[in-house]
Amino acid sequence: MSTDSRREFLRKLSTGGAMAASGMALYSMGSCKRPSENKSTLLTTDGKLVEVSDSEIQALEKRSVPPEEARKGIPGKKFVMVVDLAKCKNAKKCIEACDKHHNLTPDRPYIKVLEMKDNEKSAPYWMPKKCFQCDNPPCVKVCPVGATYKRTDGIVLVDNERCIGCRFCMAACPYSARVFNWGTPPDEDMDISYSPETSVPSTVGTVGKCDFCPDMLRMNKLPHCVTQCPNGVIYFGNELDDTVTNGEETVRLSTLLKDKAGYRYMEELGTEPRVYYLPPVDRLFPFEEDTEAEEVS
Repeated sequence: MSTDSRREFLRKLSTGGAMAASGMALYSMGSCKRPSENKSTLLTTDGKLVEVSDSEIQALEKRSVPPEEARKGIPGKKFVMVVDLAKCKNAKKCIEACDKHHNLTPDRPYIKVLEMKDNEKSAPYWMPKKCFQCDNPPCVKVCPVGATYKRTDGIVLVDNERCIGCRFCMAACPYSARVFNWGTPPDEDMDISYSPETSVPSTVGTVGKCDFCPDMLRMNKLPHCVTQCPNGVIYFGNELDDTVTNGEETVRLSTLLKDKAGYRYMEELGTEPRVYYLPPVDRLFPFEEDTEAEEVS
């Protein structure tokens, strides 16, 4: 099957809404996968077998719901994140995974790992910081065009198709969790439809931020930062179920926060963050200076 034919095939599939409404589906024939060629054999809705490169399949998976649907949130969910500071070694795998998934340049990451120290006598520790998905988000209140909005499932998103680049939201955010798209992304020519749930393809002159990977959540998968962390630092789940998981263990949210004195960063501001931290006690790793950061500076 030629490259043009495969692209045309995927383009027809990505019309999405009409196919979903009619109950059609695309089935993967897992046993027909050919790792050496990086291709998979798929069964089309009309019963034909076609070969499609894995990269094109991944591009199709990135396509999420349209902007109007992305504003509603996932029913029955209230997403929450817990970060265990005792486990963070500054491996940066969460940053790498996030940058790759959102097609970001290294100068504007959605996740930052900060060196923290509570007082002069305490040892420093590493603190992953991203958007806190506040229940009382100042960024939403100041956006003049409704580009930033709060969903029913607790996630705050940015619609780049509405964003005018005024940066009022960046000024209002007390956590400095947002970045401005000054330049073009690495894969500028990505042939996929835009959705606030994937944040790709991004638009120069607009604002971006951590989005909790809603496209993954719709597939009942964890955000990329959770699964790629080698030390199980980040827990994620549905507050309504009172459970969170780091991919290795699943625990009760209320019990975890109570037993380990969980807290919310700068919650005295009244922003009601949906990200909790567990204090850096009984640390798994000794603190090591970030020599890579020193080299960059």
